[in-house]
Amino acid sequence: MEILMGERVCLRSLTDTDTQALFSYYSDPEAMRYWAWPAYTEVAQAQKLLTEAQEGSPEAGYLAWGIAQRTGNALLGTCSLYRIDLNNGRAEIGYLLGRPHWGQGLASEAVVLAIDYAFTTLGLRRLEADIDPRNVGSHKLLERLGFERDGYLRERWCVAGEISDSALYGLLAREWKRK
Repeated sequence: MEILMGERVCLRSLTDTDTQALFSYYSDPEAMRYWAWPAYTEVAQAQKLLTEAQEGSPEAGYLAWGIAQRTGNALLGTCSLYRIDLNNGRAEIGYLLGRPHWGQGLASEAVVLAIDYAFTTLGLRRLEADIDPRNVGSHKLLERLGFERDGYLRERWCVAGEISDSALYGLLAREWKRK
């Protein structure tokens, strides 16, 4: 998988040396607060995520990158395209940034790189995001990048016994203007 370079971050392949950082971010209850699954409790879960990312491809319907510092290469989080449907020209996008890196615009920079890749390299025409309506940071990020709210699904998820809704966002390639 090619490295996608931004001003401060890059999207790169995840490597075995990223396991501990992945576990650190995915086991943080606050970072995972609005995900469709609970925070990790075992390093083996991060290892499984790493293996799936390393085996991913557009044809398999899944691409995952590590969000890393452009200089230094330290892992800051992840960004992925999943449920990639090349025949229908669509995919879903997801991202997680470790809490120490919040509020610096790094997630936005990483998501822009993934959007550009989806629309230019993969030739997709639509990207979708499914976020918890309470996740104000993700709402702002997506809307700032041009995503529009396409729908709202009540009581869609049950994570660790908590029921939550979903806000569905979409972005069309023809509407994308790189931010």
